Amino acid sequence: MSTSTTDEAAPHDGERPRVVLGVAGGIAAYKACELLRRLTESGHDVTVVPTAAALEFVGAPTWSALSGKPVASDVWTSVHEVPHVRIGKSADLVVVAPATADLLARAAHGLADDLLTNTLLTARCPVVLAPAMHTEMWEHPATVANVATLRSRGVLVLEPAEGRLTGADTGKGRLPDPGEIFETCVQVLARSGGDGAPAQDLAGRRVVVSAGGTREPLDPVRFLGNRSSGLQGWALARAAVARGASVTLVAANATLPDPAGARVVRVETTAQLREAVLAAAEGADALVMAAAPADFRPTEVSTAKIKKADDGAAPPIALVQNPDILREVAARPVGPTRPGVVVGFAAETGDAHAGVLDLARAKLTRKGCDLLVVNDVSGGAVFGSPDNDAVVLAADGAAVEVGHGSKAHLAHAVWDQVVLRLGPASPDRPPRPGQPPG
Repeated sequence: MSTSTTDEAAPHDGERPRVVLGVAGGIAAYKACELLRRLTESGHDVTVVPTAAALEFVGAPTWSALSGKPVASDVWTSVHEVPHVRIGKSADLVVVAPATADLLARAAHGLADDLLTNTLLTARCPVVLAPAMHTEMWEHPATVANVATLRSRGVLVLEPAEGRLTGADTGKGRLPDPGEIFETCVQVLARSGGDGAPAQDLAGRRVVVSAGGTREPLDPVRFLGNRSSGLQGWALARAAVARGASVTLVAANATLPDPAGARVVRVETTAQLREAVLAAAEGADALVMAAAPADFRPTEVSTAKIKKADDGAAPPIALVQNPDILREVAARPVGPTRPGVVVGFAAETGDAHAGVLDLARAKLTRKGCDLLVVNDVSGGAVFGSPDNDAVVLAADGAAVEVGHGSKAHLAHAVWDQVVLRLGPASPDRPPRPGQPPG
């Protein structure tokens, strides 16, 4: 049984959270079975509403068996219960995966010709749409306009993933990993307001998150690196997506599946991390540097594997300091190349002369960033753990202690502080990563 790495959603009036899983008619419909399994096994009450086309890919008995409920795609089944109104009105969350180009078009234009589109019209809860289609369909001006319309109404439309599509085609339009869609759904449920409205306080914002640890090669098989797992950066990316942001995740040597809705740029070395971060940060509203860049790299990289010496002597390795990416970005004037809020992470241990927070405050001043998230990593704490605690220090003197909890909990605490310091969103935002202008 899979378990969520995020905080559980609050029950609906003392009951299990009620989720409607809509399934549109695309080849990726079979992947929704995994999403359904994760939702039911984590305690959610799930009603599956497929379209008639979806039932051509996965039959009703499969959905019924996995959800424990009868399945219908039309408004005439059990019509005395008025399902076309009741299902949407009673839901805590509606998620459609996959959401085809046809489904997006019908939802954007308010059409209601089957049970799923009726449900979308009557829902007064957060709605998450996970598109899946060929690249050409995703990039078509009609789809771009439909997505923009839905987002303007508060619908969370995830960016599709890149990869293998139907047949031999490869490109953007692949359904995000079902496990990652699940993580987004749990976070949206947990953050939905008392009136059922989704809390998308990063809507219209472009943010960049770095994650993982860089590796500096010594020879073809060895490298200098660190123990960063990338889990906190992934949590930050997921949280930003759930809050409506357009997210670019620059990932160094992390093997985790791409967060649903985020554009992922994978790198290995600190130099590559620097190049990718500087490029992504142009025009961004916020940059969160959760990656752990290697402080040093070898002055020379051997082209052949370094051999052991017969006398047992270890070969000397000369090192040179890597560039300080966080300090470089923070030193720039706020504008096209410097996001309005720059956040750093500090993994600290105290020493004989100063405590963790003393060293962190000095680092905050030295780096010049707006916020510094301080982790006490004495004894190897934090790295690879699903939980975390930290203190968020601000250049304005504020200090917010974030108690022990999931890395998702810390991620939202960081974004809370970012939101407090962001100015008004620019009406002239560049298109979302990988998406053509509308």
